Amino acid sequence: MTTGLKTPSNYYIKLITTFPPRPITNEDELIATQNQINSILDQRNITQDDRDYLQVLGTLVYDYEQQHEIIPPLKGIALLQALLEESNLQPKDLVAVLESEFIVLDILDGKCQLTEKQTQELAVFFKINPTYLAE
Repeated sequence: MTTGLKTPSNYYIKLITTFPPRPITNEDELIATQNQINSILDQRNITQDDRDYLQVLGTLVYDYEQQHEIIPPLKGIALLQALLEESNLQPKDLVAVLESEFIVLDILDGKCQLTEKQTQELAVFFKINPTYLAE
């Protein structure tokens, strides 16, 4: 017997025999794995065994998505909009950087382009490379 590994509980054995963790090879398997994850997350009390099993399933989903899901890189205004959303900010929160809410809204609506200075200031504000904000 290998030392350092604890004996799995009967509940954990039930989890891995009911839905055995296997590498995901197609979209149907991905959906089935995501459904299994959701069914555990929907439970009222999540045990350490559940968390361990979720970590395994989550790793399998992550590995599949890294190999098969092409995530287009965001740049320019699309990136700025995503940064606002991700940071739970509103356009008015950029007034300190871009001088007025009208300017912010015009930029987000594509009515005007970011200047070099605005690009630099937004890059500092969001702590990103300014080239990502260039169109």
